[in-house]
Amino acid sequence: MADYQAPLRDMRFVLNEVFEVSKLWAQLPALAEVVDEDTAAAILEEAGKVTAGVIAPLNRSGDEEGCSWEGGAVQTPAGFPAAYRTYAEGGWVGVGGAPEFGGMGMPKVIGAQVEEMVNSASLSFGLYPMLTAGACLSILNHASEALKAQYLPPMYEGRWAGSMCLTEPHAGTDLGIIRTKAEPQADGSYKISGTKIFITGGEQDLTENIIHLVLAKLPDAPAGPKGISLFLVPKVMVGADGSLGERNAVSCGSIEHKMGIKASATCVMNFDGATGWIVDAPNKGLNAMFTMMNYERLGVGIQGLALGERSYQNAVEYARDRIQSRAPSGPQAKDKTADPIIVHPDVRRMLLTMKALNEGGRAFSSYVAMQLDTAKYSEDTPTRKRAEELVALLTPVAKAFLTDMGLETTTHGQQIFGGHGYIREWGQEQLIRDCRITQIYEGTNGIQSLDLLARKVVGNGGSFYQHFSDEVQAFIGSADASLGEFTAPLQAAIANLDQLTAWVIEQAKGNPNEVGAASVEYLQAFGYTAYAYMWALMARAALAKQGDDDFYVSKLGTARFYFARLLPRIHSLTASVKAGSASLFLLDAAQF
Repeated sequence: MADYQAPLRDMRFVLNEVFEVSKLWAQLPALAEVVDEDTAAAILEEAGKVTAGVIAPLNRSGDEEGCSWEGGAVQTPAGFPAAYRTYAEGGWVGVGGAPEFGGMGMPKVIGAQVEEMVNSASLSFGLYPMLTAGACLSILNHASEALKAQYLPPMYEGRWAGSMCLTEPHAGTDLGIIRTKAEPQADGSYKISGTKIFITGGEQDLTENIIHLVLAKLPDAPAGPKGISLFLVPKVMVGADGSLGERNAVSCGSIEHKMGIKASATCVMNFDGATGWIVDAPNKGLNAMFTMMNYERLGVGIQGLALGERSYQNAVEYARDRIQSRAPSGPQAKDKTADPIIVHPDVRRMLLTMKALNEGGRAFSSYVAMQLDTAKYSEDTPTRKRAEELVALLTPVAKAFLTDMGLETTTHGQQIFGGHGYIREWGQEQLIRDCRITQIYEGTNGIQSLDLLARKVVGNGGSFYQHFSDEVQAFIGSADASLGEFTAPLQAAIANLDQLTAWVIEQAKGNPNEVGAASVEYLQAFGYTAYAYMWALMARAALAKQGDDDFYVSKLGTARFYFARLLPRIHSLTASVKAGSASLFLLDAAQF
C-alpha cells in the first residue's frame, strides 16, 4: 500500500489558479487581515506533514485494534492519544476557530483542505476534531458570551472535545419525536435525562473533557420539531475559573461494533439528570444544531473525497508496478514477462474515473467552502444573501454526491488491486468499509436528495437554483473560443438541468410523490453538471500552461475524459427522473 502524500500541488492549483482565492480574501476585510497566499501555502504544507507523518501510519493498525469499552470507559487504539496531542498542539483543531477565543481564524476554504488531508490519513482519527470544530461553531453562533468564554478556548486548543447528541433509539431523522427531557433548575441550569445513540466521540481517552451538545425538550415544549431545545452538557463539570471538578451525570453505556471507522468510538450515551445549560433560546435548538450539522455535512462530503484520494494513490502505484498480460497493442515493457496493468484500457478507465471524480470533487468542495466564507464575512448584503442561498442549495449536493462518488472511487481502487483488493493487508477494503458510513450519517443521501429538491429547489420555485445556473451561463458567455471543447458540453448540461428543474417544479404541483421519486437522480444529475463546471474552470486555468509541465497536460487530459466518459451519465439520470413516480407505486406493501 502506498504511503499517503497530501495532494498539495493540486490543492494549490485549485485555490490559486482556478479560484484565485487571494482575490476573494482581499475583498473580505476580516480575512484580509489573517490570510494570504503565502500563509495558506505554509499552513497546508505543515498540515500535509502531520497528516502523512503522524496520522496516516495509524490508519490500518487503528482499524485492526479498534476502540474498546469497559465499565463506561473507552480506549482508543494504540498511538491515537499521542497523535491527537501532536495534532492539537499544532493548533489544527482550531484552524477555522474564532481568533478572539484562541482559534486560528482561517477561512473555510483552507479548513476544507486540512479536513481532506486528515480524513485521507485516517477517517476514524479525523472524526474526533471534526465533531469538536462543529460543536465550537454552534457554541460560537448561538451560546451566551459566558458559555463561549468558558468553553471555546480549551476546545480550540484540543484539550476538550465536542460531540453532537441527536439520534435516539426510536428517532433517527425524525427529531421531532425525541424523548430526552430538560428540567429547568433554580440556578438557571437544566437537568438533562434521556438516551442518545450513534454518538461519535461521545466517550474517548484523547481529551480531559467532552462537551456534549444535546437536543432535548422542555416540559412545556410544543410537539414536533418546534419544541426542540439545545443544551451544552459537559462530561466533567467546569468551575468558574475553568478548572475541572466532579464527573457530570452522563455516561457511555456501550460502543457500537461497526463495519468500518472502527477506531472512532460510536457511543450510546445516557444522561441521568446531567447538568447542562441552554444554547440559544428555548425551542430554538434545531436551528442552533443545524449550524453544526451543515458544517458537518460539507465535512462528510469531504470525507468521501478524502477516501477516494487515498484509494487512488494506492491504486495508481499498484497499477504501475503490477505486471499482468500484455498490452492490446503489443508488449510495452519488453524487458519483463508482462506489462504493468496500467497499459490495459479498463484499468485506465478506472484510474481516470477515480482521478476525474477526486479532482472534480476537490474543486467543488472548495467552491462550496468559498461560498461559506463569502456568506460569513462579506459586508455587502446582496453578496452575502446570494452566497447564503448558494450554500443552502449546494450543501446537500456536496454531502451526497461527494460521498457517492467516494464509494465509487474506493470500489474502483479495490477492483484495480484484484484479489489483493479483497485482502486486509493491502488497505483497499478498509477504505470501502470506512467510506460506506459517509453516505449514511449526517442525514442519509436519500434525505439529502429530498432536502435539495423539496426545500432548496421546489420550495422556493427555483430561485436558489437560478444563482447557480446564471453563474455557469455567465462563465460560458465570457469564455474564450479556445475553451469551446469544454464549454459546449457544459452548455448542453446546464440547459438540461435547467429544463429538468423546471419540469420537476411543475410536476410537483399536481403530485406530491413526484419530488421524492425524482430526488436522488436529480441530485446526481446536478452533481455531474456541477463537476462539469468545475472541470471547465480547471481546463481554463490549465490551457494556457500546458506546455509548462506534465501537471497541466494531465489536468487537460483528465478534463477531456470527464466530458467524454462521465458527464454523459446525466442522460440516463434525466430519463429516470422524467419516468415519474407511477412505477414506484404499482405494488402494494404485501407484494414486495
